[in-house]
Amino acid sequence: MNQLTNKTCVACRVGAPLATEEEINEFMQQLPHWSIVEENEVKRLKRVFTVNNFKDAVAFTQKVAVLSEDENHHPAILTEWGKVTVCWWSHKIKGLHVNDFIMAAKTDQL
Repeated sequence: MNQLTNKTCVACRVGAPLATEEEINEFMQQLPHWSIVEENEVKRLKRVFTVNNFKDAVAFTQKVAVLSEDENHHPAILTEWGKVTVCWWSHKIKGLHVNDFIMAAKTDQL
């Protein structure tokens, strides 16, 4: 089991520290299907989940929505036929926080 899934997100506030390079390297070893992308000069975690059809994509999107509400940390989600793209980053600090890696691991469990 991924060690990140046992952690709980903490409220992220303006000025919270970005994940360090050491943390990023450690966490990415636990998230082999995720990549770090940069959009508008902001690093984000991104993964495309493949599903069988649009109905399954919507159902998976709903699971991510419930998880994100429970943890009070919300991703960008793109729902399409046969796939769902999920991106995690912390809006308040414009980059990656430990919370994003926790949520990526919890998303993998869905």
